Formats: sequence, structure tokens, C-alpha cells
Amino acid sequence: MSSIAIKTCAERSKNSAHLPLLAVAGLAAATATFRREEEEKTQNFFFKGDKKESVADMKAKFSTYWPRNIMILFGPPGAGKGTHGPKVENMLGIPQLSTGDMLRAAVAAQTEVGKKAQAVMKAGGLVSNDIVIGIIRDRIKEKDCNLGFILDGFPRTLEQAKALDKMLADEGAAVSKVVELEVPDSVLEERICGRWIHKKSGRSYHVKYAAPKSMKLSSDSKPIPETMLDDETGEPLMQRGDDTPTALVKRLKGYHGETVPILNHYKPNGVVASVNANQQMDGVWGEILEALKRS
Repeated sequence: MSSIAIKTCAERSKNSAHLPLLAVAGLAAATATFRREEEEKTQNFFFKGDKKESVADMKAKFSTYWPRNIMILFGPPGAGKGTHGPKVENMLGIPQLSTGDMLRAAVAAQTEVGKKAQAVMKAGGLVSNDIVIGIIRDRIKEKDCNLGFILDGFPRTLEQAKALDKMLADEGAAVSKVVELEVPDSVLEERICGRWIHKKSGRSYHVKYAAPKSMKLSSDSKPIPETMLDDETGEPLMQRGDDTPTALVKRLKGYHGETVPILNHYKPNGVVASVNANQQMDGVWGEILEALKRS
């Protein structure tokens, strides 16, 4: 064999000896990259707001509140859903879904279900449970619902709850938490009748408990409407037409009559938690966090 051939064979043997080391190094690099990606995923799993929170803290929350949170938030008008719902939304990185908003979005997008809803509404009819369930089914397939979602304002009846359960079962999912914010009826009138809302964002204010910075009072200690402006945008606030003592009595009657059967429906599953919402906001939030933890 020529000296050139002998040298080539020797070089091949030398390179072959390094192949396992190169393979190990490549595997280590790939593993490190995978770990970084997984940490980034975990970091983005829950939090849209505070980026300063450590990965360890985020992983702790992941283990505390995972699996997927499919949450129904109940509470009479004035119980604090508008205050605490967005806080849950921000902490867990899951959207709070309003059936009204979803319905309008489906009609605007002219989805198949949206077209059906539009036809019913143009005819002056009420949108059926099947249409509402179809709109929810389409909405929760979007990426921002991968980790879960909060349903606010639905279901309103036992029939709707059963229809929701069937739809979720078809998707391989189920309601994981039902949180009821409890406030005595006697407390609600003051809360409701003093409430002002920023329509675009849903931010809620109260003339006594959370007044906008711009608020000025008249001589009879009532807020001057022109001074009721959103703290963030400066846009006018509004009061809902049914935020009156007379309307409240009717709304509460409907709420109690419809909600109790739904709670009784979910209680055997061990997912129902009642929160005392007639206390300081920090106390309410603490009870909500306990309610959200895995059983």
C-alpha cells in the first residue's frame, strides 16, 4: 500500500475516533437549546404583563394552576366580575370571553355561525343555544385559548350548561373551575347605582369606592356626568340603563333563579368554589386564587 494510502487510512481512523465526541457535543447543544426554548415557553405561558417575574416563580404557578383552566365566573350584578375577571385573565394569560362580544365578532367576520346569528337577529328573533355554543366552539379554537379561558355571562341556564358540557366533551375538555362571587342582595344596590363604566375597555369605576380622578360633585353630592372620565383615555364614562334600583330587583330575581341550578349541576364534579365578595378587594382576590388552585 502506498504511503499516501496509508496516511489517508490513518486520518480516517483518527476522524472516526472523534465522531462519538462530536455526536455527544451536538446532542448536548441540542438539549441546551431545547431547555432554553422550554423555559421561554413556560415564561410566556401565563404572563402577558409582568416580565420581571422569575422563571422559577412562573413554573410554580404553572404547577399550581395547570391543567387547562376552563373557568365559569358567576356573580350577581355588582359582585366584582368586572374587577377580578381581568386580573385572572392577566395572571393566567387566558382570555375572558363575553358571549355578546363573541357574537358581534362572529357576525362581523361573517363566519358560518355568525351568518346564522345575523339572520336570526335581523328577523327580530333570539339567538338559539346551538348558535351560541357554535360561536364559543369556534372562538376557543383560537391560539389565545390554548391554556384555557373564562366564560362570563354564559351559561345562564341549566340547559345551556349541559349544552356547553357536551360541546367541551366533544373537544376532549371539560369545565375545570366554577367560581361564584357571593354578595348579599342588600349590599348590591349601593354598588350598582354608583357604578360607571368605560365602554371600550370595560373598566369599571364607582363614585364611592373607585372614583375616576376627574370626578366632581354637585351641590347635592352627586357626580357631575361631564366630569366622569376614564383615567387612562380621558374618554367619557357611562352608566348602564339597568343600573337602577327597580331594574336591580328584577335582575337579582333572574340571577338567583338561573344560577343555583347551574351550581348544583357542577358541584358533584368538585369544581365549584364560592368566594366571599363582600370584603376588601385583597381578601376577595386571595379567595379567588385559592379557588383556582388544582384540587
